[in-house]
Amino acid sequence: MRILMINTLYPPISVGGAEKSVCLLAEALARSGDQVAVVSLHPEPHESVESRNNVRVYRLPMDNRYWPFDGSEKPRKVDRLLWHMGEVWNVRAAERVGRILDLERPDVVHSNNLCGFSVAVWREVKKRKIRLVHTLRDYYLLCSRSALFREGSVCERRCRDCKALTANRKPASQLVDAVVSISEYVLNCHTHSKYFSGAPSAVIYNIGGTHTVPSPKSHREDTLVFGCIGRLEDEKGIRVVLEATERLSMSNWRLRIAGVGLDGYVDALKERFTDPRIEWLGFTSPQQFYASIDVTIVSSVWPEPLSRTVIETFASGKSAICARSGGIPEIANMGRVVATYPAKDSQLLSQIMDQAMQNVDLWRSGGFRNANAGSLFEDGSISASYRGVYQGAC
Repeated sequence: MRILMINTLYPPISVGGAEKSVCLLAEALARSGDQVAVVSLHPEPHESVESRNNVRVYRLPMDNRYWPFDGSEKPRKVDRLLWHMGEVWNVRAAERVGRILDLERPDVVHSNNLCGFSVAVWREVKKRKIRLVHTLRDYYLLCSRSALFREGSVCERRCRDCKALTANRKPASQLVDAVVSISEYVLNCHTHSKYFSGAPSAVIYNIGGTHTVPSPKSHREDTLVFGCIGRLEDEKGIRVVLEATERLSMSNWRLRIAGVGLDGYVDALKERFTDPRIEWLGFTSPQQFYASIDVTIVSSVWPEPLSRTVIETFASGKSAICARSGGIPEIANMGRVVATYPAKDSQLLSQIMDQAMQNVDLWRSGGFRNANAGSLFEDGSISASYRGVYQGAC
């Protein structure tokens, strides 16, 4: 089968879990004999094409005012508004994708995150009468920021700006032949708002992709090492975790924080939270991170569609403490040793951490509760499920 995937970014250009998930799926499909191409964006002013692990990767310029993924300071409000206005229907990006469609002539197009492309690319696909499958990995179709999260709170109702800037995305969703979501939560958010009406749907999890062997202990046997991994920002709840450490009554803990964020934000956190048991690791590979901790704290306060961190935690034989946000609870209960708490509740989080420190041996016996649960995230299972959708089984 000839498959063309579209996603905003593709490794090594990456800012989150979506790029990794798309890459793992593309490579799994290629290994099974499919011809796979991916169209993504890069910050360069020219188009390029390369081969990565038998996947042909097209990288296109950002046809908008600026590149929004460099992690620098936010552009001015007026520039952000103009960027989002250009994102409503990006004719130039659609034309570029159209040329690649004519070159690749795929049997199916599988779109994922569309930020930077706009839903205009869907029109190009259907003009050529190609089957179109879309995977929901964020809230781009509902929210101009793709997050349903603003000023520190989950959006209970869509704001006026989002309604205006995404007005054409609901009617455009009717072009999609089948919709996949990485969690029931995200699928329900869209179907409740009448997106993809009439299109068959399915929930397919992400490929896990990480297995580690614990490294030799470099700490006292009664010390429990908690860890957080991911981008350092308020939406990910890192401040909630740090506030929880100030409430702990037990002392046999360490906290390892892996990830990067805006320099000013991270520097302010380091200045505010100075306990020597807190280690700031910076960018760290998942394998190194999970091998060095006992318990992952997944602390997102925004409605995370589905946390790759939870999957990787259990696949690495670790335990987890998870915020009840978005699609996280759907897989949190697959863990052997796991606890959940309301997002933003640093007091309850600290109580759970204290309880874990009172039973260190239990919290070091993590992993999936059911040995077969890990197969739900294996590349063969996930790629086979997608192939069924591509062929019209859903």
